Amino acid sequence: MSVNRTEGRVASLAKAGFADTAAAQRELDDPLLAGLAGTDLVAALAAVADPDLGLRGVGRLMAALETEPRRAQLRALLADDSPHRRRLLAVLGFSSALADHLCRHPDHWRDLGALDPGDRPGADAVRAALLTAVGADPAAAVPVAAGEQADLLDALRVAYRRHVTALAALDLADRLDVAAVAADLADLAGATLEAALAVARAGLPGSAPDCRLAVIAMGKAGGRELNYASDVDVVFVAEPPADAPDDATGWLTTATTLATALMRACSVYTGEGTIWPVDAALRPEGKQGPLVRTVASHAAYYRDWAKTWEFQALLKARPVAGDRELGQQYVDAVMPMVWTAAGRDHFVDDVHAMRRRVEDHIRPAEADRQLKLGPGGLRDVEFAVQLLQLVHGRADVSLHDGNTLGALAALTAGGYVGRDDGAVLDAAYRFLRTFEHRIQLRGLRRTHVVPDSDELLRVLARSLALRQPAELDDVWHQQAREVRRLHEKLFYRPLLSAVARLPGDGVRLSPEAALARLRALGYADPAGALRHLEALTTGVSRRAAIQRTLLPVLLGWFADAPEPDTGLAGFRKVSEALGTTPWYLRLLRDDGAAAERMARVLASGRYATELLLRAPESVAMLGDDDALRLRERGPLEKEVLAGVQRHDDPVAAIGVVRAMRRRELFRVTVADLAAAAPVEAVGEALTAIAEATLSGALAAATRAVEASRGGPLPTRLAVVAMGRLGGREMGYASDADVLFVHTPYPDEDETQAASAALAVANELTRLLSLPSPEPSLTVDAALRPEGKQGPLVRTLASYAAYYDRWGEVWERQALLRAAPCCGDPELLRRFSALIDPLRWPTAGLTDGQLRDVRRIKARVESERLPRGADPSMHLKLGPGGLADVEWTAQLLQLRHASSVPALRTTSTPGALAAAVSAGLLAADDRSVLEDSWRLAARIRNATVLVTGRPSDMLPKDPKTLAAVSQVLGYGAGESTLFVDDYHRCARKARSVVERLFYDDAR
Repeated sequence: MSVNRTEGRVASLAKAGFADTAAAQRELDDPLLAGLAGTDLVAALAAVADPDLGLRGVGRLMAALETEPRRAQLRALLADDSPHRRRLLAVLGFSSALADHLCRHPDHWRDLGALDPGDRPGADAVRAALLTAVGADPAAAVPVAAGEQADLLDALRVAYRRHVTALAALDLADRLDVAAVAADLADLAGATLEAALAVARAGLPGSAPDCRLAVIAMGKAGGRELNYASDVDVVFVAEPPADAPDDATGWLTTATTLATALMRACSVYTGEGTIWPVDAALRPEGKQGPLVRTVASHAAYYRDWAKTWEFQALLKARPVAGDRELGQQYVDAVMPMVWTAAGRDHFVDDVHAMRRRVEDHIRPAEADRQLKLGPGGLRDVEFAVQLLQLVHGRADVSLHDGNTLGALAALTAGGYVGRDDGAVLDAAYRFLRTFEHRIQLRGLRRTHVVPDSDELLRVLARSLALRQPAELDDVWHQQAREVRRLHEKLFYRPLLSAVARLPGDGVRLSPEAALARLRALGYADPAGALRHLEALTTGVSRRAAIQRTLLPVLLGWFADAPEPDTGLAGFRKVSEALGTTPWYLRLLRDDGAAAERMARVLASGRYATELLLRAPESVAMLGDDDALRLRERGPLEKEVLAGVQRHDDPVAAIGVVRAMRRRELFRVTVADLAAAAPVEAVGEALTAIAEATLSGALAAATRAVEASRGGPLPTRLAVVAMGRLGGREMGYASDADVLFVHTPYPDEDETQAASAALAVANELTRLLSLPSPEPSLTVDAALRPEGKQGPLVRTLASYAAYYDRWGEVWERQALLRAAPCCGDPELLRRFSALIDPLRWPTAGLTDGQLRDVRRIKARVESERLPRGADPSMHLKLGPGGLADVEWTAQLLQLRHASSVPALRTTSTPGALAAAVSAGLLAADDRSVLEDSWRLAARIRNATVLVTGRPSDMLPKDPKTLAAVSQVLGYGAGESTLFVDDYHRCARKARSVVERLFYDDAR
């Protein structure tokens, strides 16, 4: 071979991933591989995890075939790009153990050609194949093997390894889901146990008494999540034959003999190696107890003597071999005890301690490389899932699943694990299990330790479709960190102790335990939280005793809310304000719903907490569903007007109004946060509060001006609602947009009347702007004629003259949301009659006016957007935001309200609904617009609830964004999904707006 050709071949081998190119050249030059030199065999091997091992395996398999015709068939396969070749090379190029099996049984390579990833043999078919391999009749009620014991043991091993090879080929080449692989391995284990039992029966002496024997799989075999190389945990259950007399003897001895022989049949080494150890140590009393027990004996043990960990182990119990009816009797007898185990004394602490013991037994040299037992390993997921199952499975049968991923899915679906947490744990567990499978499959060795050999890590990385060991290391540790974070969050949260109803000290937090648990629960300032806890629980008072009982439950609820630290701090402040009030702690202690509502509200952000701290007695409404119903304007207005009449001092009078507003804002906040009230209902309730507030403020201002004048007002005065107030779509931070209108009484001096009306308007504004720690209600009259440059108060005639001579189309548009608010009813009626022809013009809009509306909107978008702001993040002025939807609805009103009476509404959703009914808007377009409008309004409200401050922007701060997303119902860690959902919704709305507002001729 020429030097250039040799160098080219070496380069191609190195490029294909061969580590030892010299050895690979020698293999390719072997006469047995003659005829393959011109094929793409090297390129095909480049796709396997270990090309060197794969090429050696090809040579070994070719040699093992012995005859030339058989070798020619293999050469033909290797020269042809097919799924069969891909699967064979995947096995030879990764698992040395399975390569050994193929070389020992060279005809088994043909099995891989008939494989179908989507049509793998089921459990019954695998059972039949394994029983047939040992000469037993699969259809027999009690299968018995036929043949010499030594031959049967070899046959069992060969059949088992043959199935493993086929499954591994699909796993490596077709990337089967790890859950499917683990389930198939468990089914194969069950079939193997059935065949081993048939072999054991064949070895019984003919005089042995008959018995019924069931094999119960435990652990990973029971959960149908078995590894390639693992012990198979079992429990044996026996009973005498159904027709045996009551005094029958010897049957238990037979059962014990069969169980012992079954275990030996699987674990003993023969010329074909071994299968796996069968471990019965999970039986009652462990290795010290009898190998076989009756159902009644098992039930009595678990009822009287079993420890907590034994019930946890029983979660995965499943009959897999022998007498299936008996196996089901065992499950029916013990499972009810599993689902009451969480009520045992110190259950949660026992499980925690068991988990710590597992970690303590890790060898120090392996601690950093333990895939199963180490921090962030498989056991973290399994323990967390099992604990949650045992605690909540008492009342929820959907959690009765022995499979870890199945149980995790049920916990997520049931709301016991957050959607994001559940998805992260599912993905991490699948990766860790796949990694574990690859480590074990290499040599079919039972190990959970990540190797430290760079070469082996390179092979493992390639088997997982990763390029380099460093990439594998990064992915592994990232997944482990996520698992550990969520394990601590779920596994150690005190809420579980409360749910399990542990008595005495089991639910009380010591300062030492509290700091660790608070950190695990997600408190940003564990030390600060601990100080709050110490203040709340220290002492021997009744209040401290009750709070020590309450806090484990509340801490869990706080932790599940957006702002745990805010919740705990708020609870302390409210408790300090009300702790001596007898009903307060009694309410929280005796009413779980009230306590949970309080935790949810306090830990959702600053807004509700600050309201409650100003009026802590509002806690009382948390325990009364009727008290949480949103109130209408009438009763609120009646209350404040009566209160105002009792105070001559306007400041004292406005204090009554503010007290009402403070209380009612808290009521709305609770309905929003705890009962997920629709955004329209929130807007309606907030509008009713604002109207009652303005009505009370108008009454107080009127009394003050009349007192200073020494007589009644010389004019009728009214307040007209505009903007969101008029549309009954107020948010928590909305201003009160208004117009002031008056009309002098007959024979009254117009100048004096105007002066008095202005004095009342100014006094109303002053009273509502007095400094206060609670949320303010800003009165904004900027929508009046001539804006801020025009007079604050006008007569009805002045409004008529202005609109007739100077009114612009944008002012007509603003009047679409004008509605009576408070003051003189007759004057409000006359004002409505004045503006109705203006906002609902008979001729609709001229082409020029239509152009003006569109031009003004474009100018608003360009001029009012804050400098440097990302338009897509602006909830009001951004594409698909509130303004887009509202202007589109208002354009339809301006053009068609004169002929469609239903369009004469101040409500944005109401106008859209009317447009659909009139055939002016497609139902699908309405849905898109309303969805975007509602979501933007909800985000604005949620931002105020979290931060206590108004904002028209999606939050930039990740912590605030996460909190807002949780208030809106997203899980922890789903803030990115939340932002994506808003942008998708807004984009769809903008598309409709551009078509309807700018292009549609309707």
